[in-house]
Amino acid sequence: MSILKIEAFSGMSGDMFLGALTELTNSYEELIQLPIKLHLKNVEVKISEVNKNGIACKHIKIIDNNEYLETRHDILSKSDHHHTHKHNHTNLIIQKEKHSHHHRHLKDIYKIINEADLSDKTKEISKSIFLLLGKAEAKVHGVDINTIHFHEVGAIDSILDIVGSAFMIDKLDVKKSFVTDIRTGKGFAMTEHGRLPIPCPATKELLIGFPTYPGDVDGEMTTPTGAAILKYLNPQFDIPTLIEEKTGYGAGEKDFKHPNVLRLSRCISKDESESNIYIIETNIDDMSSEVIGLDFQQQLFDKGALDFYFTQVIMKKGRPGLIVTVIAYKKDIDNIANYLLENTTSIGLRFYPVSRKVLPREIKKVNTSLGLIQVKEIVLPSGKKRLSPEYESCLAIAREHGIPVTQIFNKVNSELN
Repeated sequence: MSILKIEAFSGMSGDMFLGALTELTNSYEELIQLPIKLHLKNVEVKISEVNKNGIACKHIKIIDNNEYLETRHDILSKSDHHHTHKHNHTNLIIQKEKHSHHHRHLKDIYKIINEADLSDKTKEISKSIFLLLGKAEAKVHGVDINTIHFHEVGAIDSILDIVGSAFMIDKLDVKKSFVTDIRTGKGFAMTEHGRLPIPCPATKELLIGFPTYPGDVDGEMTTPTGAAILKYLNPQFDIPTLIEEKTGYGAGEKDFKHPNVLRLSRCISKDESESNIYIIETNIDDMSSEVIGLDFQQQLFDKGALDFYFTQVIMKKGRPGLIVTVIAYKKDIDNIANYLLENTTSIGLRFYPVSRKVLPREIKKVNTSLGLIQVKEIVLPSGKKRLSPEYESCLAIAREHGIPVTQIFNKVNSELN
């Protein structure tokens, strides 16, 4: 579970969100594969190193080669029949860029998402963001949401920006977010609907209720796509004291006097820092071990346990007993304590603060001879990295191939380390 801090001092757009979220999750390889998962041909993800006023980061650009191929085909066809009309080529390119692929209905975009090889949660987030966009566009243009044409945001690059951001939000498991005041830009912009004020009407509609300011730059700094992603995250404005674990920057295409980036930070609350870890324990000697089965253990996690274990002990009068030990944040003590007292025969428990040191870790997918497997990448104090295969991922492959899971572990470990 993550808390996301959003710093919008240069506004936000779909590609800026995608860039910052991808850096936070370190999922560049998965992002490159996203067009394949969406069954989009001749579409590629270009990742380039940029420097925005001293901030080194990556810019992500989605390239739809289908538009180039179709435009080129039309140009050649015109050239074959009208060799003397070369001056029309530029107009032709503009027409193709305006009308090929951009005008999709909401149902067309939903179809692309529904047929994608992505998790149900990623699909749900993607469609929710597009629904927010659709409602805003429909309201400001006075049309029915089912008949509205998505213009710029219906293009392949915008679809990838939104679905890619949804994929990263799902991966981060964002449960809460906070945002600074949002810079929108000022002036006017040319759109499919003509010359419109900045922020454009759809962006303005999406940002109702958010703290915004125009800033001193002429031009659009917050786009409808960026505003829709923000609205989905439903951030709060009063940012509390947070402990930032990692920061990601998403670069915009333009250059200004200030860094044109969106800065996102993955955080934990002060109450969830390592200085607020507690041990909760209780002794039990009169209860069947059946009670502490898988459902009991899952409920502990649901109540906020970070980890737990059971220790067999000999209690007073020589009775065999069990110590249930739970590790949790201070804020979750009451939930876990009440659950233990309600669901065991214990009539009392104890808790006390502890200190711990945890190595940074991240879940990734790696290619092995057995296929894609989830692994935990652990960073050692020396800076070296160790990969450890995840049990559930190995178990799924073991069941698929009818091989003992221990053999899967051994084979994957031999390939990884």
